[in-house]
Amino acid sequence: MQIEQITWTPDGTREPPDGGGPGDAGLVLLFGSRERVADVRCWERVRARYPRARVVGCSTAGEIAGTRVLDDTVVTTAVAFAQTEVRVGRVSLHAHSCSRDAGRALAGSLDPEGLVHVLVLSDGLRVNGTDLVQGLSERLPPGIAATGGLSADGSRFERTLVGVDGEAEEGMVAAVGFYGSRLRVGYGSLGGWDPFGPERVITRSRGNVLYELDGCSALQLYKRYLGEHAAELPASGLLFPLSLRTAPGEAGVVRTILAVDEAEQSVTFAGDVPEGAMARLMKANFERLIDGATGAART
Repeated sequence: MQIEQITWTPDGTREPPDGGGPGDAGLVLLFGSRERVADVRCWERVRARYPRARVVGCSTAGEIAGTRVLDDTVVTTAVAFAQTEVRVGRVSLHAHSCSRDAGRALAGSLDPEGLVHVLVLSDGLRVNGTDLVQGLSERLPPGIAATGGLSADGSRFERTLVGVDGEAEEGMVAAVGFYGSRLRVGYGSLGGWDPFGPERVITRSRGNVLYELDGCSALQLYKRYLGEHAAELPASGLLFPLSLRTAPGEAGVVRTILAVDEAEQSVTFAGDVPEGAMARLMKANFERLIDGATGAART
């Protein structure tokens, strides 16, 4: 397997200028600011360098190149496999009644024969991540894992884009299927947030929309705890996710904010927030986030 990572600037220049990497790459993962990902010329440049590759990517809230975090660029990682085949599926969330159905359809778009892993990139604002994963799990072959994430648009929370071979759209979910007995995939997930405040019961919710905690408005409670950061919602909510557990002693999961609704006094999260679950606010600890990323990579 050969890998080449390039940073593309808005004027089309790249760093390094010529990495001498795998021109015969079968897969290119592309991540960039929303403006860059929406620019067809960006995709044309990448496809010109890697004419045989499937190019799959999305808009972000910052691009990672090596050990650097960048803004307003495009970062591509091209991979040439020796004995692994790549196939790509995609669905539109607009064409399905719910995220779960979209997940089923996406899994169904990949041939199960020989499939060893799936990488998923989804629209970040129009999806219920819990339902999407559930739908995927229902259709993928037993033992086949799916990893991936949600797209972003910086701190604007307006619209996000996912693209396949140059067609970047809102409401798209893309899946990369990896095929071949020689491929081994490792993955890990660790956080770095500190919980604060009391644990509260979710007393009213619907899917991934939270209305009340302990009988009080969830949005007003969030604003009270966030203080001066409340004016920057929903963007500031990335620094203050929700810790959620449904049973005593459970490790719990983290839910990040997607949107707030002043009229409904509700908060929408990236995954389900079921009634009766215990929830607690969290705040970012940047040192622990770095440690978490390191630990996840090592696992």
